[in-house]
Amino acid sequence: MVSEEILVMPVAELIVAVVFTIILLVIILTHLKVIPEYKRIVIFRLGRLMAVKGPGLVFLIPIIDRGVEVDLREFVLDIPPQTCITKDNAPVDVDLLVYMKIFDPQLAVTAVQNYIAAATGIAVTTLRAIIGDMPLDDVLAKREYINNSLRAKLDEVTDRWGIKVTSVEIKEIKPPRDVQDAMIKQMAAERTKRAMILEAEGKRSAAILEAEGQREAMIKKGEGEKQYEILVAEGKKRALELIQEAAEKLGSNALLLQYLESLKTIAQSPATKIIIPLELLGTFSKILGGISTQKNKENEHTIDH
Repeated sequence: MVSEEILVMPVAELIVAVVFTIILLVIILTHLKVIPEYKRIVIFRLGRLMAVKGPGLVFLIPIIDRGVEVDLREFVLDIPPQTCITKDNAPVDVDLLVYMKIFDPQLAVTAVQNYIAAATGIAVTTLRAIIGDMPLDDVLAKREYINNSLRAKLDEVTDRWGIKVTSVEIKEIKPPRDVQDAMIKQMAAERTKRAMILEAEGKRSAAILEAEGQREAMIKKGEGEKQYEILVAEGKKRALELIQEAAEKLGSNALLLQYLESLKTIAQSPATKIIIPLELLGTFSKILGGISTQKNKENEHTIDH
């Protein structure tokens, strides 16, 4: 009986030791953290902030230490469509994306309870404030201005939480249905206007080209007529020069014979008046003068003898 009790006691102690070892290993393994490069762990010891550790292997003292992991990667908040009232009292539905990044893990844990919910709420209220200060036309046209203004105002608030707002992008702006119909009609009217302007400009260009073509044709025609008249004048001038050269070669006697032949022909006509050219009278005068001079010379020669 005694030997059996002795054998039973070590087995019970062994079981307790094994159980204790397993519990200890579980506690150690659960408090041994492997922190990746893109995360940090904020350690609290008995409720007091101790340190921000990572990346690498971090051990937390069981029961005493508590760790809060913080992801340092950039994340995005998808804000659902929000109905905002513009300055001219037009309702619009706006949904946007907010890109954020934690730069101080300690502030992200200690300065705000839930930075996701806090950032979403401030984004919605800031968006409504910005849209409320703008008329509908500016809201539809100045999307980049809204993005930059919203990012700047959000960043001022989230900076105290250790969060940086890197970008804000509006996904969609939906105006009321009647405004959409008016925009479609306006766009159609603008396209019709542009088409009419293009057609008018085409007709104007065609008319200008046609007028320029006619002008060029008239200029070329005038140049041709001018060249023709110059050639005709030069031909007439050359003909007169040839006649004059021929007359100079013929001499006055030949011209006299031609005049006499002409007078003979004129005399045969039934006309009662005969027109004698001045050139013929001049020629007769020269001939008569020559004859008188010859007779005077002969008389003088006779007296001398």
